[in-house]
Amino acid sequence: MALPLVGDQGPAPALASSLVTRHSSLTDSFGRRHNNLRVSVTDRCNLRCTYCMPEDVVFRDRSELLTFEEIAHFVRVAAGLGVDKVRLTGGEPLVRKDLHKLVRMVAAVPGIKDVGLTTNGVLLADQAAGLFDAGLRRLNVSLDTLDPGRFRQLTRRDGLERVLAGLEAARRAGFDPIKVNAVAIRGFTDVDAAPLARFCREHGFELRFIEYMPIGAEAWERDKVFFAHEILDLLGREVAPLRPTDHDPNAPALEFEYADGRGRVGIIASVSRPFCASCNRLRLTAEGRLRNCLFALDETDVKGLLRRDVPDDAAIAETIRRVVWAKWEGHQINTARFVKPDRTMHAIGG
Repeated sequence: MALPLVGDQGPAPALASSLVTRHSSLTDSFGRRHNNLRVSVTDRCNLRCTYCMPEDVVFRDRSELLTFEEIAHFVRVAAGLGVDKVRLTGGEPLVRKDLHKLVRMVAAVPGIKDVGLTTNGVLLADQAAGLFDAGLRRLNVSLDTLDPGRFRQLTRRDGLERVLAGLEAARRAGFDPIKVNAVAIRGFTDVDAAPLARFCREHGFELRFIEYMPIGAEAWERDKVFFAHEILDLLGREVAPLRPTDHDPNAPALEFEYADGRGRVGIIASVSRPFCASCNRLRLTAEGRLRNCLFALDETDVKGLLRRDVPDDAAIAETIRRVVWAKWEGHQINTARFVKPDRTMHAIGG
């Protein structure tokens, strides 16, 4: 199945910093408007996925992490600049104690229309109802395989049954839709894609595949990427024919539905079809550093501004504008110019 192409992009212009202050909304130098904030609440995780983090890792002291009040304060400032979507991530966000309290705080911020969460699902069964009651409505659960042995091989931990229990608890709590995220890795996805697709069709979950990216602890090997067109061909052969659907042009996933009407599949083709030209995201790390791209090579501290006796909202807003304005054209994964970030996914926020 053919995939739509992202348009060619030209080099970034050099712009005087004085121009940045003229923008009341979060627009970068390429005209991309940013309304989507991803907030990491912790760098800790109860799994050790090979594509995300090393087995042995030193986590940040808890005192270094932003408090819930500081995160909510930052969200209020960002909302005043046009941010209306917030997604909480980690590490694994559900290891952060009383996360439902943060959800309630963020959901109450004027202007925020959409609060989501990305989780590995291991702790979800006990927390799903509380999160839904607090105002969480969008839920993505990471699950790469339904085979316990391959689950342990990828995550270096047991826990598949707990993830499946978490998905069921989330459905009972009222989450709809629930998206299941699978990283597309050759040697795994070619075996696990069809069983995952059948499972999601049966239970009413929306399956999303994310092409394996150079952001983990291990050396990235391009030949391990199981590409979007291969996934679509496999599902069409082994599960049911797929057809493209209309989708939000700012959303990272290309959307497809089964021709028989029984479910949808999303493909985030970060490697084979980068969506940089329409990216609308910025990221806040758990310790309070702002990034304008998952693959950014620099970051800007905002924790110092948030921890003043009287937080400087004007300075925070100006910092957000400058970081967004300085956003590069794209990550350049498919060029010789690509430089892998020093941070791994767990330390940035998924």
